[in-house]
This record gives sequence, C-alpha cells and structure tokens, in this order.
Amino acid sequence: MQNSSSFQNISAFFFLLILNFACQPAEQKEKEITISMASAEDNVAAPPIEFFKTIPLVNSYVVKGRIKWNQTLSKLLEKYDIGNDALYRLDRVSRPVYSVRKLKAGYQYAVIEDTVRGVATHFVFEPDPMTTVIYHLHDTIMAESVRKPVTIVTKSIGSVINSSLYESAIDAGASPLLVSKLVDILAWQVDFFRIQKGDRFKVIYQEEQVEGVAVGISKISGVYFEHFGRPYYGVHFSASNGAEDYFDEEGNSMRKTFLRAPLDYSRISSRFTPKRYHPVLKRYKAHLGTDYAAPVGTPIRTVGDGVIQEARYGKYNGNFVKIKHNSNYTTQYLHMQKIKTGIRQGVAVEQGQVIGYVGQTGLANGPHLCYRFWKNGRQVDALNVDLPPSEPINPEYLNTYLHHKNIIMHQLDLISYGEEPSNTVASGIQ
Repeated sequence: MQNSSSFQNISAFFFLLILNFACQPAEQKEKEITISMASAEDNVAAPPIEFFKTIPLVNSYVVKGRIKWNQTLSKLLEKYDIGNDALYRLDRVSRPVYSVRKLKAGYQYAVIEDTVRGVATHFVFEPDPMTTVIYHLHDTIMAESVRKPVTIVTKSIGSVINSSLYESAIDAGASPLLVSKLVDILAWQVDFFRIQKGDRFKVIYQEEQVEGVAVGISKISGVYFEHFGRPYYGVHFSASNGAEDYFDEEGNSMRKTFLRAPLDYSRISSRFTPKRYHPVLKRYKAHLGTDYAAPVGTPIRTVGDGVIQEARYGKYNGNFVKIKHNSNYTTQYLHMQKIKTGIRQGVAVEQGQVIGYVGQTGLANGPHLCYRFWKNGRQVDALNVDLPPSEPINPEYLNTYLHHKNIIMHQLDLISYGEEPSNTVASGIQ
C-alpha cells in the first residue's frame, strides 16, 4: 500500500509539472508545481454574487477576491496549505462539473476557511450569472454546480433608429442580449449593414433574469421591423408536433434559403452593373458581382447550404470558391487572401460556414470580396434577387397560426416608439 501511495504521489507530481509547463507562457515557466488558469479576456468583469447560500458558515472565515491574469490555482491557494496531491485529485474530479483548467481572469471568488481547524474548506466562484461552482478542498475532494432559479419576464420595447440597431435597443432599455436574437430572426429580410436613420422596430420578448439581472433571452414572441419604408413582421409559433420557427403575416418562414450578405463588411465598393471602369484593366467592362470592402482576413461565409464546385486560384479571380446550392442557385466568392483549410471540390458546406478570408488576390486593387450570384444559370444582382423562402406553416396548423399571429400583431401595434420598456410581467420560474 505504501508503494502504491508513493507511485500515486509521483504520478501527481509529474502530471502537475507537465500541465504547468504546457499552460504557462514561455517567459513565465515556473519551477513550482501549479495548475494553470485558462487564458481569457483581460479583467472580464463578473457581477457581484452571493456565494454562501449552500455552505454553512459556522466557525468560518471568508476571503473574497477576483482571479488575476495568469494567476494559478496553486498560487491562489498556497497560503492555505493545499497540497499538490489534493490539487491533482481536484483536477480529476472537477472535470465533469467545471474543470479547474477553465478558470478565467475576472472571475470573482471566495475562499472559505475553517477557523477551528485552520484549513481552507471551499473555493467558490461563478462562471456565469446563473451558476455557482463549489470546489470542496478538504476531507472529501469534490466539485458541485448549483443552478440559480431563473425568472422569465415578458417585456416589450419600440424605437426609431438614429444611429444603429444596438444603440437604439440599449437606449430603449433593452438588454444587449436582445440584439443578436433580433438579427438572427431578421437576417434573411434585413441587411443590417445597410440600416438607415428612420428605420424602426417593436419587439415583444421573454427575458431570463437571475436575482433581477438579465442573463438571457428565452424567446422573442413577435417583432415588427420597418426597413427602407418596408414593414416586416416576425411571429414565433410552436406547432403541436413540436416544430417551431418564425413566420410572416401569411405563414411563410422568416428563414430564407440564403443570407443577404456573406460577411461583415465596411461598405459596398462596387455594385452589379453591365458597364464599369475596371480599376486594374483601365477599361470599361461588365461587373457581374457585388464588391464588399472589408479588412484583410475578414471571415467569408457561404450564404447557403451547398456543395463546393471549385476552390482554387485563378489568374483574374485570385483565390476563389464557387458553391452550387441546388439546381437553380450558385454563388461565387473571389479575391480571397486564402481559402479555409478543408474547403475543396466536392465538400458539402452549411449556411454561415466560413469558407475563406478577405484578401486582394487576382485582379484587385484593394482588399474586398467580389460576390457573384447565379439564378437558373444566369448571373444576377445579389442585392436585388428575390430569395426563395423556407418551408411555410404546415396547412394543418395554418388556422391556429393565423389566430395566434393576429394576437401578436395587435400587441405589437399597441407598442409606442421611443418609450421606456413596458412594465415587466413575471411569466414563470425555471
């Protein structure tokens, strides 16, 4: 038994030594045995938390702090005399719950010390506002995760856009979490890089809260967005068969077969035209694509599901990828800095998948993506093409949807623009 224990201690020693060497920056390789923190954004702020609801604090002393950049768990606990063997066991048992290797700079933590025995008994922190993780450091080495109750609150806002969707939503009192949800729902109808002053929106949504703080958006029940004077409605609907999606006034899916834009771009530098003065060739010729100016290295995404037809270098097109989406639609992406590894002829890709990065290879005088679109074998203007919808409401559920849609649209019509959020209504606790 003694030999076995010695072997385990030696194994723990080498495990921690190797782990420390692999995780620390080259200039900070420490000779001491440590478990290294995972890297994270500098000083990520964690919200104030109440650590101790599940831990009895009889004869206890609590030390609070915030994990610093490149601070190691053994450094943090060294004054509490936590041995390497205990850290090794904690690393193993914590992995299914929350591995010690995932600790990040900025996490607020507490160390609970038993003042009678003079030992640290618990290390407590919150990886997110909904979760408290407790590492038991003495007696039985273990880790547990405690979920906080989440309250679902229904809210509604309306706003006229003066600068950006994000700023308008925040000014209207919404959580930043709402904006990405809105973009996801309306991505096939609205080009959010062409938002103009005077566009406006209304939203009814369910916000997840923990102790009064927004931590997520569980659902957007309905949205109205007016873009370039054109109105768009999106209504969430769950059929009795379990299928759910967002649909318009007629029951057509809000999701289209293609995304409106294949990248986050700075501006449209050249549009589809039968005659344009070519900046490199110095002569007039047709430009059968849309040029999106963007920094070198900007990810380029396929606008729809499909199969790679070509992925190679061409004298004029530079590095390019051509994708066949179905019998009617094909898209092409030109002048890439590089094609993403694994993107080659015959490979199937999914909508939104990165296929390459912006560059200026081939006949290009600046970093941009030339995006080309074929419909029924003919090149057309991608900005004006009428994109095909996804599957509409199943006729079996259409009447139910139309009734539900009328209720949501009426609620949206009652929302005013530019007002504070309506009174919140708790609609349930998870």
